Amino acid sequence: MRHGVKKAKLQRTASHRKALLANQACSLISHGRITTTLAKAKALRPYVEKLITLAKNGSLHARRQVLGTLPQPKVVTKLFSVVAEATKNRQGGYCRIVKLGQRMTDSAPMALIEIIDLPQLTAPVAPATTVGTGSSEAPAAEAPATEAPAEEQK
Repeated sequence: MRHGVKKAKLQRTASHRKALLANQACSLISHGRITTTLAKAKALRPYVEKLITLAKNGSLHARRQVLGTLPQPKVVTKLFSVVAEATKNRQGGYCRIVKLGQRMTDSAPMALIEIIDLPQLTAPVAPATTVGTGSSEAPAAEAPATEAPAEEQK
């Protein structure tokens, strides 16, 4: 029976689940938000919130604990510098889960998980083009410049 068991197994072995959560935590910390299934997002939220709490502590021991958990040292640096600074005034609840609906292929419930206080990066806007590429009225091609006749030397 599962009395009082809150951790989801996600149909994986313990080592596979540990690697999955560590990699998703790295993606969440480096990008600020990720899209995943609802079950994975619910399993990831307490995992990441404990890491953020350790990062807010900021001690060397806390850094070593996080380095033992996450496989990417650059992500740990970002966690301790950017994410810990952004969430220093919040006393928990660092992540938000937004339900997105069902995935088209297998109808799995999808969710977006994001770190709340982290400034989100927006995608760059493509510059507007001056001439449409698919228009039927293409600009007339310019005639190639003709060379001036060379002066005859006498």
